[in-house]
Amino acid sequence: MERKRWTVFLDTRALIAGILSPTGAAHEVLRLCEAGVVQAAVSRQILVEADRNLSEKLPEVFPEYRAFIKQLVPTVIEDPTPEAVNRAGSVIHHKDAPILAAAMEAHVDYLITWNTRHFRKKAVRAYVHFPILTPGEFLEVFRQSLLEE
Repeated sequence: MERKRWTVFLDTRALIAGILSPTGAAHEVLRLCEAGVVQAAVSRQILVEADRNLSEKLPEVFPEYRAFIKQLVPTVIEDPTPEAVNRAGSVIHHKDAPILAAAMEAHVDYLITWNTRHFRKKAVRAYVHFPILTPGEFLEVFRQSLLEE
């Protein structure tokens, strides 16, 4: 029986960390996405933030980043409606509400973030239908799922 391919929503920090750190867990998540084992999903806002951060702070890696995103072919989620952002804002910091709302609208299997301070609050966990994990935690879940097959 073929295993369902998980869709993981990457926030900006996880995406950038995966690109910049060749040995970190976020990089391994991107490798799984690149290999087609896992499907990456990002919102337009995440792509804009990553573009801005990398072009301003690390312009030397910006061309490589853009080429990688083209090769990765993530599912790009349109930015959520103001209503969806407001609903998400009732459970999470207002700056993170668009990310949470986009992940909700994308019906992802996991949200991967380094921002555990805002995304791990009890109200957020109760609001979403998917686990919110760090890249390392996601890799543990992934490995465990392979062992259970």
